Amino acid sequence: MTAQEILEIIKAKFPEEQFELKENIGGEILIVPAKILKDLCFFLRDDERLSFDVLMNLSGLDLADGEKKKLEDGTIEIVGGHLATVYHLHSMKYNHKLTLKVLLPRENPVVPSVERVWRAADWHEREAYDLFGIIFEGHHDLRRILLPEDWEGHPLRKDYKVQEFYQGMKVPY
Repeated sequence: MTAQEILEIIKAKFPEEQFELKENIGGEILIVPAKILKDLCFFLRDDERLSFDVLMNLSGLDLADGEKKKLEDGTIEIVGGHLATVYHLHSMKYNHKLTLKVLLPRENPVVPSVERVWRAADWHEREAYDLFGIIFEGHHDLRRILLPEDWEGHPLRKDYKVQEFYQGMKVPY
């Protein structure tokens, strides 16, 4: 099944929502609104025609598409723009794939958790929270997974500033 055929099924289920299918390196990406993500993912998993039973990957992105301000110390700060979450889905039954992307405002990056749809999302969402600061609403245990709880900031944001000291140790050492 092609991404366009999948999109037609989705549009029939969610007729009031806006979707955009974009060409990308390695395939097409379906841009979906954050507010329906959880319902859409349950539909993609449970609809017999689609059966997306595997979440292969979930990742965060910093699109760095906001206004870039140069600070006195030579670093940059990005104001406005977007972060994103990307979901790579696979149907074992039909051997078709789909990539979803959700755009989130940089100042308030909140998206519904899909850990109840695919259990594999649990750690992926924690990683995206830890490294990008994306909030997965409804996640049962959203806390850092790679960095200590008291680490400042989210290191994969493109305007991240490394803290000078952590617990008395110089960073980077």
